[in-house]
Amino acid sequence: MTLRFSANLGMMWAPLPLLDRISAAGAAGFKAIELHWPFETPASAVKTACEQHHMRLLSVNTPVGDASRGDSGLAAQPGREPAFRAAFTESLQWAIESQAGMIHVLPGMLPADTANDNQARDVFLKNLEWASDQAQAHGITILLEALNPRDKPGYFYHYQAQSNEIRQALGRDNIKLMFDVYHVGVTEGDILMKLEQYLPHIGHIQIASVPLRAEPDEGEVRYEAVFKRLEALGYSGWIGCEYKPRGDATKGLQWLSSMGLTL
Repeated sequence: MTLRFSANLGMMWAPLPLLDRISAAGAAGFKAIELHWPFETPASAVKTACEQHHMRLLSVNTPVGDASRGDSGLAAQPGREPAFRAAFTESLQWAIESQAGMIHVLPGMLPADTANDNQARDVFLKNLEWASDQAQAHGITILLEALNPRDKPGYFYHYQAQSNEIRQALGRDNIKLMFDVYHVGVTEGDILMKLEQYLPHIGHIQIASVPLRAEPDEGEVRYEAVFKRLEALGYSGWIGCEYKPRGDATKGLQWLSSMGLTL
């Protein structure tokens, strides 16, 4: 089995305009890309650029909301259901036009008053149920990603068990987990066992070194073992390179050949 790697253009070649990032990823040999918040660039232009470089567009994120008020997503924010629906509709329409196959839905921060945690969970479930229906009609998968508490303190969920509990509560075929090895490594460890545990429910995997979130050839996580386990488990999805390059992103791809891998 050959593992497949995608370029996360929210981090790789970040100083370049989006269309130039797509060109850089294609020139480097990537066959797929994933994006964060590309909505200022017309979806049709991104679709054309991907076609020119024979690449697939895998995913986008829902908007964070109002960053000036500390928003990191809207899906689990009581009283802001209309704002979430508008944000998700924008993401969905962009994904349809660009032919992205997945949307990562950001829940945002937990309420400052912990007594409202259950209310936030209920709002999240209802919003996800609605979003799942909208996405299902277009064959689009919803992704749920727990973020580590060091980078995102106070986020709605930090552990795989928490994001998986939300997935289980809804029981929708088009709601999957985003398993980011970096976030799992920072938050809880035991990465190889958790990959095996959650693999049937994983829609996408992302990687970066721990703790610096650079190329995966340094730090606490031995990625050779991670890739070997994914091959043994028969993982056939994409692995997103969501890391901050130490220098030139293209030169930094030398980690692939050093591990006996290719794009």
